[in-house]
Amino acid sequence: MSVGAAATRLHSSGPVDLGILPSELDGGLASRAAIGLAILATDQTLEHEFRALVRIPGVAFYEARLFNDNDITPDTLRAIGPRIAPTVDLILPSIPLDVVGFGCTSATMTLGEEAVFAEIRKARPGVACTTPVTGALAAFKALGAKGIGLLTPYAPEINQGLVRYFTGRGLDSAAVATFDRRDDREAARISLASIEAAAERMAAAPGVDAIFISCTSLRVAEAVAGLERRIGIPVTSSNHAMAWHCLRLADIDDVVPAGGRLFALPAG
Repeated sequence: MSVGAAATRLHSSGPVDLGILPSELDGGLASRAAIGLAILATDQTLEHEFRALVRIPGVAFYEARLFNDNDITPDTLRAIGPRIAPTVDLILPSIPLDVVGFGCTSATMTLGEEAVFAEIRKARPGVACTTPVTGALAAFKALGAKGIGLLTPYAPEINQGLVRYFTGRGLDSAAVATFDRRDDREAARISLASIEAAAERMAAAPGVDAIFISCTSLRVAEAVAGLERRIGIPVTSSNHAMAWHCLRLADIDDVVPAGGRLFALPAG
């Protein structure tokens, strides 16, 4: 009998049934921490930057998206509020999360942090919460920064609201600038070179001892460490600050070597 014929005969009765094999369960990808993220439908940047920054074994993040308008105005930002809880409800239903972050800086400022937290906790009662604004405030405290340079893509009236928000929390907005890109799809395409040049110019303004680059659509997190070396002061951004704060709220104190000064610090 040929080898081919023998093989055909061997398998003619079907596969060998090995039955139920033993298996063990481990902690999964999120054995140390599970982070949930509610992200705007138009956001092209946040997930990419979280992948670059949250690369710690045993820490994982999971996201769901909520509808938002392309144009960034006070009215479209307020409309986001009721959409937060249903979106959070979609993130790993029945599986515990350590932290939930809401990924919109301008909507957080418009709605207020506590209102955002209340919406998150409708779906996840008692969970630790953060936003880009919350993360930025915690970052400024950890960095010991008081005079902040604010760089955004927002309309001037939204910038004014952000200044008022930070002033109400004891911070001095020492310099403010905008790219005035009111369509979120365009904000995501502002070049890193443009952002770095603007940050360098802002760092030279009197009284600026840290820079906050606001908007989850802006691409800067991976360049923070190099930018800090060039301008000599701390830099953070919406995604950068929120990623750091998510980790610290989840009791993850690991240093991310390429994350800049902030990622070497505990929560303030």
